Amino acid sequence: MHGGVLAGWLMVALCAVSGTYCLLRTRTGTPRERRTAGGEALMGFGMAAMALPAAVLTLPEGTWAVYGVVFGAAALQALRSARRDAHHLHHLIGSLAMVYMAVAMAPGAAGAGGHAGHGAAGGAGGVPLLTGALLAYYALYVLRSAGHLIPAGTGVASFAGSTAEGVVRGGGGGAMGGAAAGGGNELTTACRLTMGIAMFAMLLTL
Repeated sequence: MHGGVLAGWLMVALCAVSGTYCLLRTRTGTPRERRTAGGEALMGFGMAAMALPAAVLTLPEGTWAVYGVVFGAAALQALRSARRDAHHLHHLIGSLAMVYMAVAMAPGAAGAGGHAGHGAAGGAGGVPLLTGALLAYYALYVLRSAGHLIPAGTGVASFAGSTAEGVVRGGGGGAMGGAAAGGGNELTTACRLTMGIAMFAMLLTL
């Protein structure tokens, strides 16, 4: 990443740990919770691989096509699930964001190679308006998730909750509200918060 090799490895570690925790969650819970955990594990490991510093490992050219196929399929699955459960709207947005970054960061995109982890000096070829919309979404998602980890009644928790609720109807019923609240415990929410921050950081490099 633009912040250097250390920042890249920190991102890899956080995403890999989050992905591992989500993978462990696939062993327990209801079928819905296991499917949700599986999708989040895929996202965590995908972001960990994307954040690998170029100084350590340069991914093969075909990697970006694989990313597009894998997360394109994940987006289709999330779209089908979202018809029954609004929580999967967040998974849909995340999967589409991964496809977008894979396309934007592929060698030759906007005349620049590299990606969030391998960030070329000139940056990757993103669409400013789309990148800005995704950044705004993940900024609000992070605020919303952080609000669930702060003890109720504090000013920060109230601000974080009301900020997201102003954008997503009814607080817990929309994409961000369901993603933050669905799944239950604080560790699950912390993992989702971590991946939200990681996605925001990667989008900043476009």
